[in-house]
Amino acid sequence: MNKFKLLDTIALLNPVSVERLTWWNQIILKSESLLSGQVGTIVEVYEEGEEFHYLVDADTQGREYAMATLSADEFLVLQYELTVV
Repeated sequence: MNKFKLLDTIALLNPVSVERLTWWNQIILKSESLLSGQVGTIVEVYEEGEEFHYLVDADTQGREYAMATLSADEFLVLQYELTVV
């Protein structure tokens, strides 16, 4: 399993309901979930046995509006530069 790192930029693969959010700004986030494709940043990595979980901060123009703890299969890391593997 990949271990992603702090400050990686991610995009959600599926919606994340408000009930799963650890914090959200109700003035900015007026819907019942974060939508698929929403972009955020990994701000903490938790290791539980062989699994990793990630605290992701969603922000827009420097304004924080939601945080959620996600497993690695719920998002993909965005690549801004060509990487040869």
